[in-house]
Amino acid sequence: MRFFRTWSRYPEIAVTVAVGAAVLVLHAVGEQAAGQGVATAYVALFIAWTLVGMVRDVLRGHVGLDILAVVAMVATLAVDEYVASLIIVLMLSGGEALEDFAARRARRDLTALLDRSPRTAHVLPDPGAPGDGTVRDTEVEHVEVGDVLLVRPGEIVPVDGTLLGEGATFDESSLTGESLPVHRGVGEEVLSGAVNGTRAVRMRAVRRSADSQYQQIVALVEEAEESRAPVVRLADRFAVPFTAVSLVLAGTAWALSGEPVRFAEVLVLATPCPLLIAAPVAFLGGLSRAAGSGVIVKGGGVIEQLARLRSAAFDKTGTLTLGRPDLVDVRPAGGFTTAELLALAASAEQYSSHVFAESIRRAATERGLDLLPADEAGEVATNGVTATVGGHAVVVGKPAYVASLAPGLTPADLGPGEAAAYVAVDGRFAGSIVLADDARPESPAVVAWLRANGVENITMLTGDARPTAESIARQVGITDVHAELLPPRKVRLAAELRPRPLMMVGDGVNDAPVLAASDIGVAMGARGATAAGDAADVVLLVDSLAKLVDAVSIGRHTLRVALTAIWIGIGLSVGLMLVAMTGAIPAVTGALVQEFVDLATILYALRALAGPPADLDTLTPTPHPHPPPSNRRDTPTIP
Repeated sequence: MRFFRTWSRYPEIAVTVAVGAAVLVLHAVGEQAAGQGVATAYVALFIAWTLVGMVRDVLRGHVGLDILAVVAMVATLAVDEYVASLIIVLMLSGGEALEDFAARRARRDLTALLDRSPRTAHVLPDPGAPGDGTVRDTEVEHVEVGDVLLVRPGEIVPVDGTLLGEGATFDESSLTGESLPVHRGVGEEVLSGAVNGTRAVRMRAVRRSADSQYQQIVALVEEAEESRAPVVRLADRFAVPFTAVSLVLAGTAWALSGEPVRFAEVLVLATPCPLLIAAPVAFLGGLSRAAGSGVIVKGGGVIEQLARLRSAAFDKTGTLTLGRPDLVDVRPAGGFTTAELLALAASAEQYSSHVFAESIRRAATERGLDLLPADEAGEVATNGVTATVGGHAVVVGKPAYVASLAPGLTPADLGPGEAAAYVAVDGRFAGSIVLADDARPESPAVVAWLRANGVENITMLTGDARPTAESIARQVGITDVHAELLPPRKVRLAAELRPRPLMMVGDGVNDAPVLAASDIGVAMGARGATAAGDAADVVLLVDSLAKLVDAVSIGRHTLRVALTAIWIGIGLSVGLMLVAMTGAIPAVTGALVQEFVDLATILYALRALAGPPADLDTLTPTPHPHPPPSNRRDTPTIP
């Protein structure tokens, strides 16, 4: 049954094999003329069909690489080498099957992500709700925020949720690439796509399916699968010179020997398969390998850009730093107490998505302060948040923005690595909240690796205050710093940076414009920065900047494999054509030999699935000669 399904999927192969078998039977019974007629008629129809496709390609602006095959088929028919012409037809019609096989092998990690996407959820009834208390199975798309779910042992977590009851162990390798199981305690968030351990657990859904982590990864993978690798550009780059060389060699052989058959014998060894099949297989392999490493690359064009990377720009907060600032000090002004200032600021920050907002809320909650709801609230991107809390107009944000609404602002005295959120209440300056966000431990090594591997220009583009930005830049080894930037200015600076291509790395909603405007936008997507992930070309699923090195290494390895596969095919073809010019390779033998050349290039292209991993441990960044002293203040005691 499987045999018949395979043949029905590729009817051109089935028909070609059937015609070839009929020709052999006619030869066996002494009807050579009839066999030649059948083969000639079938090949002529195939040539006409191929020419129609070539014309469509030309109208779309692409060079038709099948011109060599068409000329070879015409030539073999003209010199009565119709068996060789049938083999060429089989080569071209079998190319699709060979490409499908190689592509399935190359995209295995991408397909694995899609195949294990959670589809159902077990919903538990709320305590006290009417009903018989039985578990209700539903499609994952119908799970609502607040639903209590049962996840049985070995099952995939259907949506993002917080753990209820006792802690449990989960396998998060499909999300992070980390092979070791992780333990999650009560109240901790568990991401969709994680695999439950050995005991059943209950969790409360905190996001719907479309907004959950794994479903966002699946959407990114589908986008990467649907995108086409830049093989058209690669093919166009090689097609014209290769076609010209092949025709010149074939014509020279004919002219020197005086035998038209020599033209056909040379041309049957010219193949477009290394360009048409091997290159796309290599790019699919690179996309798949990246996905297996916790990096989603949205298409082969991005792979090629990563391979040619020459400049890199980084946001600061959450990218070069951990993105989890700790409260250092609360400095009230205008008669407010530390508790009042922190409570009002945290209440307003409930309506902000900025990383500082989360830290301020967490600090207030840890100190037992009640957060009040806002009558109305709004956020001004990169500047701050405004809210009406308990009858007070509260503004939390950057100094320039707060000063424009509340004159009398006093800039905070900040130490290295510290940043301040300024607060105004009812139009007067109320104080500042000082936080500190440490640099990621891997950031210096990543910056040093990029610089040592041909990235000439490395810069920081951030909206944070200059002293804070420069302090972090010194720690990670960046000397070119642009601070206190608004999104339009970030985009303009990114457009001006040279040399190209430029990679911009960020993590937040405010980074989306500059990510979209860069040659390569990279989003730190481990914590679900949806807007940045949508705008980016590369999404790092693991909360580690080290994955950036993996992305660049995979891009370079993939392009190297694709180009090498092309040159292997071209080199073997040209070498065999030179031998065929002497008449040493008959047309039928040459057509068969060419199939092995195609197979060799495709097998080599699959090397994109493997390769030497980037090793940050072998690169020790040079420490700054004068490391900034730590002068963090003790966290204040707030009543």
